[in-house]
Order: sequence, then structure tokens, then C-alpha cells
Amino acid sequence: MNVASLARYVPILKWGRTYGRNALTGDVLAAVIVTIMLIPQSLAYALLAGLPPEAGLYASIAPIILYAIFGTSRALAVGPVAVVSLMTAAAIGNIADQSTMGYAVAALTLAALSGAILLVMGLLKLGFLANFLSHPVIAGFITASGILIATSQIKHILGISAGGDTLPEMVISLVGNLSATNWITLVIGVSATTFLFWVRKGLKPLLCRIRLGPRLADMVTKAGPVLVVMVTTAAVWGLGLDAEGIRIVGVVPQGLPPLTLPSFSTDLIRLLLLPALLISVIGFVESVSVAQTLAAKKRQRIDPNQELIGLGVANLGAAFTGGYPVTGGFARSVVNFDAGAETPAAGIFAALGLSIAAIALTPLIYFLPTATLAATIIVAVLSLVDFSILKRSWTYSKADFSAVAATILLTLGLGVETGVSAGVVLSIALHLYKSSRPHLAEVGLVPGTQHFRNIHRHSVLTDPTLLTIRIDESLYFANARFLEDYVADRVATDRPIRNVVLMCSAINEIDLSALESLEAINHRLETIDVKLHLSEVKGPVMDRLKKSDFLDLLTGQVFLSQYDAMRALAPEQALT
Repeated sequence: MNVASLARYVPILKWGRTYGRNALTGDVLAAVIVTIMLIPQSLAYALLAGLPPEAGLYASIAPIILYAIFGTSRALAVGPVAVVSLMTAAAIGNIADQSTMGYAVAALTLAALSGAILLVMGLLKLGFLANFLSHPVIAGFITASGILIATSQIKHILGISAGGDTLPEMVISLVGNLSATNWITLVIGVSATTFLFWVRKGLKPLLCRIRLGPRLADMVTKAGPVLVVMVTTAAVWGLGLDAEGIRIVGVVPQGLPPLTLPSFSTDLIRLLLLPALLISVIGFVESVSVAQTLAAKKRQRIDPNQELIGLGVANLGAAFTGGYPVTGGFARSVVNFDAGAETPAAGIFAALGLSIAAIALTPLIYFLPTATLAATIIVAVLSLVDFSILKRSWTYSKADFSAVAATILLTLGLGVETGVSAGVVLSIALHLYKSSRPHLAEVGLVPGTQHFRNIHRHSVLTDPTLLTIRIDESLYFANARFLEDYVADRVATDRPIRNVVLMCSAINEIDLSALESLEAINHRLETIDVKLHLSEVKGPVMDRLKKSDFLDLLTGQVFLSQYDAMRALAPEQALT
């Protein structure tokens, strides 16, 4: 295999050859900003996943480097994200208890399975499968997940013990334990949350008003979570608040990610296989959506199949370096892009920064209150909550609204795995439902032209003996019977009809089931002395029809254009 062929699977060989000083400057600056953002975020998402804080750092080092080597997006930042962290906790929460070796091993195994699934999908070029997931349904799932994540962190803000996997369970547990609220923890948590919300909206304009440069103001704004970590950690240490029942991070191992091994237990793999598949699909959809959006802004392209490989290798890296499942994060990727990242090398530099943090800074977060990490999570995930999708889908499509609403309610009421499973099933069901009812339009001739339009939308010329139906989708097993029933009902209620023309300008394919339906239509019309005709049949479709005997049995003709059909079957209207 030559270098050009290898570069298709290892993109760093392509962009690395032209890497220069200008790109280096942009990448280093972006890496500094992203590293500042990722330190508290990685610790917080590990907490959300039910893992030790260091697991978040570990999951943000090797995966970023591996994605930079194998991924195609120049701005995507890979690592722990809120939704995948929640799904990880949901997947292994019933298998092992938190803070046990079994829980950590299950997380490694989940990452390995997810990586293997993504890698195989990439090698088999199955990236197109993501298109079967309805974006409104995914938006509904992410919105519900954001609510679940934020609710799950309230216990840390209150300093109480509470559980539950669904929204009702969480709320009941929180209310039941409300009397045990630690007021010092509450003050820390509420103050941190309020400050972080203000930082997002108010700090940058304030800094710009005092004439701080836009780039520097942006860096300071992104460092807001780090400032909260420093202040609250110092407060707990200086005032001895850990003696007042404040929950703190405690000892975090100092050093680079260790080499770890996932479990090869068939029983554990069997339990985690479905969650790993769901995490892989949701993670890939979220990642590729972000990557495509950012690539389009610079007129670049990404390869979805290679993205599967890049994410697969990144997850395998997480499994062997003490992490858990990762994907491309929206917030960190946008920050990376806005900060000026030119190539995936920005991710490598960010990984180096996180490695330094893992080696040198972990002792400094011993007194970090978990309430601060909870505040970081809440502020980050509430941006995922988008109820406007309900209004937009209700206005645009009631079917889409039903799918979105069902996904949100099922996720909130029955849990993450049920919600995402329902989202996948509803996406496919919605697609099948829509395609099973193709748009059929009866058309007539626009006066003075050779164009045909819907008789219910335009003033057109028709003939009572001629029925022309335009089919606006390809015909296949799921929708062919719909056309068959429509023609039968239409002819049965309109006795003057003597000719039926199927206008096939929008049909790209007719499968065997649809062919049999066309044969049935032809035979049924023949029994009542009505002829069936076709018009504007595309070349590939005609080639396929010629391989059957349908054209020999057709009672009518195949016309090159619909106007030719009108001129032959209703000449007085065509000449008007």
C-alpha cells in the first residue's frame, strides 16, 4: 500500500505533510484555551459517569491523540461528553456498584465495545446508517438527557444522598432527602452555578467594555470554570470546610494514564453489547453533526466512514488507558474552532496540556468540592435543553412532533436506555410510515404550456375519461400497496375514466414488490376495460422493467412525456 492509499485511513499523513508555522500558532493557542476548559469539564463528566475524577482526564488524553491521527475533522475535540457520560452511568449502574473495581472495568469494557463497533462500521463503510436517525428525535433525546443530567446533579448542590435513573425517581428521592441539605454545600453550589451562568453571558461583554482585546477576553471567559474551581477549592481548604461535611474530590492519582485492560468476560460483554451499540450510534451522530457543521464553515469536507474509524480507535484508546466511552463534544469543538484551530494537531497539543495537568496539578484539587463540579455540569448541559424543537415540529409536522414528544417522555419517565432505544425505533418507524404513504397528485395540463400540475392547487385542463397520477417517490415494498389501493378506489368512484396514466418522473426505482403491484393494477383495470399507461419513465427504471414481462402485458402505452400522453389520449384538451 502506497502513502496515498494509506492516507485515506490515516489522514495525518495527508495534512501533516503541509503543516507549517501559521498552523502551529493557531493550533497552540486553541489548545491552550481548550485545555483550560477541559480540566474542570473532564473531572465533572467523570463524576457524572460515576467514575473517579481522574478517569475524565484519562479519557481526554489518549483518545484526542488517536482521533487526531485517524479522524478527518480539523476542529472536532474528542473526549467525555455529558450525554455519553450519562449513558455510561445508566449502562453499568446495574452491573456493578460505584467506586468498585468492577464498575471501572465495566466502563473500560464499554469503551472497548463501543470502539470495536465504530471501527467495524467504519471499515464496512456503514456511515450512511446514521441517516436513518431522525434529527428531531435525536434533539428530543438530547433535551431529555440534559434535564436528567441537570436533575441528577442537584443532590451534589444540596449535599445530600439521592438516587434514581428516571426523572420521577430523582425528584421523589430529592424531596425525600431535602431535610438533610448541607447549607454550606448549598451556598457553594448555588454561588458557583450563578457565577458560571453569568460568565457565559456577561463576562466577555464586561471585559470588552474595559478595552480588553476580544481574543484575550474570550480566553478569560473560557477560564471561568477554572476560576470557580480555584476559588471554591481554596475556600474549602482555607476555612477547613471539609470538616463541616462538605464533600470533596479527595485524592486523585498523580501521573499519566495507566495501561488498563477491559474485561473479556462473555457475560459482561453480553450485558454491555446493546448499551455499547446505542452509545456508538448516538455518539457518532452527535460527533459527525458537529464535525460537518464546522467543516462547512471553512469549505472543508469530512468522511463519515473515516470518522467512524477515528472515533472507534479513540474509544479503544480510552479502554486501554483508564478512560470510558468518548465522542466529539459540541461545546469543546466550537471553542476549538473559534480559538483558531487549523488542524487536528490542536487536539494533540491539548492532550499534552492535560497530561501536564494529570502529572502536576492533581494534588491541588484534593479539596475541590463536588458541588463545584456539579455546577459545571449543570451549566454545560442546560444548553442542550431545547424545547423549541417541540414547537417547530408541531408547526411543521405532527408526525415528527409525536416522535419527539414520545422520545422526551420515554427518556424522562423510563430512563436513558429506553429513551434512546425508543428514539432509534421511532426514527426508523417514522421513516417507514412516511415512505409507506407516498405523495400522489392528480395532475392536469397548465393552459398554453406543456406542463402538468396538481389539480387541487392550480387551474388546469383535465378530461373526465383520463386520470393522470404523479407519483412523487420511488416505489418499493412499503408503499406499493398504497398506490394500488389509491388507483382502485379512484377508478371505482369515477366511472367515465377509460385511461389511467402513471406519471413516473419522480420514480428512481421500482422493486419487485412494486412491480407486482403494477401488474395487479394493470390486471384489475383490464377487467373493467380501463387501460394503464406510463409516462416519463427514467432510463434505469425502464431498463429494469424490460427485464420483466410487464411491458408486454401492459394494456396501454409508455409515453416519453406526459404531454404526449395527453395529446394521444385527450387530444381536444392538449390542443386547447
